[in-house]
Amino acid sequence: MENLLTRFSEPDINVEELFVQLVDLIRPGQPDDVEAARRSLKFLGLIFEKHPETRASLRKAILHIQGIRRHSMLYTTSGILPNTGFLNEIFRRICDRFLPEALDPAYLRSFFRRVFYRSSDYLWVAGVGEEAWLELAGALRFDEENNASTELPHGVSEILRSLRIVSYWIAASGLEPELLRLDPDLDVHESPFAAQSAELDAYLEAYMLSWRNPANPGIDDKHLHVLFEQCREVIDRIHNRAARDGTSIRLTYHVKRLGQLIQRCEDLLNVAENLRIDPEGRSARQPLVRLFVSLVCEECRRDDIMPYWRQNTELIALRITENASVHGEHYIAENMREYAGMARSALIGGGIIAFMAALKILIGKTNLPPLMMAFANCLNYGLGFCLIHVLHGAVATKQPAMTANVIAACVESAGGKLCHIESIAELVARTFRTQMVAIFGNVLLAISLSWGIAYLFFLLSGHNFVPAEKAAYLLQSQSVTRSGAICYAAIAGVCLFLAGLINGYFDNYVAYNRVTERILQLEWLRRAWGAHRAQRIAVYIGRNFGALSGNFLFGFLLGGATLMGLLTGLPIDIRHVTFSSAYVGFAAVSLDFSPVGINVLWAMFDVAVIGFFNLAVSFALAFHVALRSRRIEYVSLRQLAGACARFLRERPAEFFFPPR
Repeated sequence: MENLLTRFSEPDINVEELFVQLVDLIRPGQPDDVEAARRSLKFLGLIFEKHPETRASLRKAILHIQGIRRHSMLYTTSGILPNTGFLNEIFRRICDRFLPEALDPAYLRSFFRRVFYRSSDYLWVAGVGEEAWLELAGALRFDEENNASTELPHGVSEILRSLRIVSYWIAASGLEPELLRLDPDLDVHESPFAAQSAELDAYLEAYMLSWRNPANPGIDDKHLHVLFEQCREVIDRIHNRAARDGTSIRLTYHVKRLGQLIQRCEDLLNVAENLRIDPEGRSARQPLVRLFVSLVCEECRRDDIMPYWRQNTELIALRITENASVHGEHYIAENMREYAGMARSALIGGGIIAFMAALKILIGKTNLPPLMMAFANCLNYGLGFCLIHVLHGAVATKQPAMTANVIAACVESAGGKLCHIESIAELVARTFRTQMVAIFGNVLLAISLSWGIAYLFFLLSGHNFVPAEKAAYLLQSQSVTRSGAICYAAIAGVCLFLAGLINGYFDNYVAYNRVTERILQLEWLRRAWGAHRAQRIAVYIGRNFGALSGNFLFGFLLGGATLMGLLTGLPIDIRHVTFSSAYVGFAAVSLDFSPVGINVLWAMFDVAVIGFFNLAVSFALAFHVALRSRRIEYVSLRQLAGACARFLRERPAEFFFPPR
């Protein structure tokens, strides 16, 4: 390292390449080995303390690099989302991973990318801590330069120029129509986004006049910080209203970018103000180091896709899961009346699914082309599930995607505290017993009604509804040992989870786009149906559009999975517990309940296993997404499991029946 540092004083040397080699020496073997990086930085500082000529040559090299390059691109774009939009940025990051952006030597940003060229460098750069970089900056002794010129240095000019650019972007972004719609006060009162731009212009004019000029009156950046805080309050207000009234990826992206611009403006302002107070840079050392670490980390992660995806879908994921939790509350019975109501709804759902299963068997007899048959099955599923919703029925397997969000919301409100865990365990017990009565009602009526349909068909026609060969195949296809029923049940669980997300998404869409209010504005609807009925139609659509969309598209997910397996030859299919129950009922009648009775009993066991995987996969995925959208750590789940075990031991009956 000492030999390398001596080369900085050589004439006609490639300084940038020397910096690359210096960082290579500091970089630890493992990116997360921060102790090794910290030791290297400390050793570098000791060299500077022992050899003044070495630190002088490196200091001049740093000043030379920052003096001949343009800084604004680094300050105004690194770590700040572009205004091109969410999808364009996703595409840009994917492309840059395979074909990196060309480096322009005129920009300081290219120097950062050239020196910290590994995407994992942010781990040790941030991991060593701010104190290690401050000690290194102190060891370089920039105050020894003795630059007493009254002209603004190039680096300071670039910071001021970047401040003006970022401030203009904040003013423009803060007056976007979407923000004004969610916060009308911005259109009535003076917007802090516009006010900060005017205030910053005045600050910059005074700053340039007061540089190393004690005769000019002092300037103050306190009012700017107040305005930035007011901008943040507006952003928080918009964020809360969007979480309540609906949001979109575009709005989330815009709000995220606005917050990044405000933070960058404050970081640059802190550096500029400290340099104004102390042009030698001693007081500016800490904000400069903080800005340096932030810029290096952002440049190293500029092409990361998953963190970018999570940041910009976090609010809409929370909104979707919140919508799902609102619907999920209807699937949790607290008393006997609600418990009986859920049983009735489950019986309705099981009865309709028995007819859907019968219709699917009839569709299979039509010998339609594969694509048309898959489309017919999708319509059968989708319209049937919508009919269940319209008739206030219940599909037991759809409940976990909803109730998981209710439990996650309860965990969030409790904050994972032990004093509230017991109430969460009680909620789990209520959810479990409601789930059990729903699936029992679905399966009971699906089997009974399918038996009845098959037997009535035999009495009227003298033929079995399902031929014996087909009946044997139906029983075998539900077997968890002789077919891929477990895998197919898990695929159905994924479809159930996606249906819950679709439900929440369309509820968010209706709220965000004010669909109910738009329908009420339709003159032709009021003329055709009257004002009162138009009001009822609008309210019904507003309340049920998400559920109807989720049910209809869930049908297409089930039918589409089977079609995908058929077209690709991959083992892709679905097994749904209620449909499987209906198929067992049809098969039992066709096989005359005879020597295959034991097979029917095994089939019922297989149906139970299919139901378990339907529910478990759907619940696990929905619970995971709900926790992630609320930023809940998994550490509290161990306490929750223990509380549920204690509740089951003390009050086992409440896991199956509501208390009197």
